[in-house]
Amino acid sequence: MPHADWNVVITTETGAEAFHRVRKQLAVFGHLERTDYWNVLVLRVDDVHQFLESVHGLATDDRAFASAISRVMPVTETFNFQSPEAFEEHACRIASHWLPHLRQASFHVRMHRRGFKGRLSSQHEERFLDHFIVDALRAEQSDARIDFDDPDYILAVESVGQRAGMSLWNRDHLQRYRLLKLD
Repeated sequence: MPHADWNVVITTETGAEAFHRVRKQLAVFGHLERTDYWNVLVLRVDDVHQFLESVHGLATDDRAFASAISRVMPVTETFNFQSPEAFEEHACRIASHWLPHLRQASFHVRMHRRGFKGRLSSQHEERFLDHFIVDALRAEQSDARIDFDDPDYILAVESVGQRAGMSLWNRDHLQRYRLLKLD
């Protein structure tokens, strides 16, 4: 499957019942597709923040749904890539847009990769983007710092095959929307 135009990645708990429950309940939000990866769906929605609020409400009201869904990750920027170098080029360009938010903040990058095994390392790309951001902000004499314990922001990176998406989440988002499960 090409998964050409997603902006949400959903992971379900193990088991066919959980997968089918999540698939059925999320299909009403937009174009939902299965992927080649175990328990992973991709979805295209018009407004990722509105979608996240709706799914948060659904999970609060429906315990069976909340138990079936493992993780939901909307992204605000997406791109396709053919190589690790192209991935890093696109990711740096997008991360640059968020530098004003990170100037005086603590943050870290968290990546969830599906596919491109042996060619793209989640840990390497997390470190690469962490250092790219710190170096870019250091030139501005910023107090930005990498913090894994209690960050002001987490920059999320998702990849499914040769498509990736990124989003920036602040502390309030992370506390309210537990389904993001970034750490």
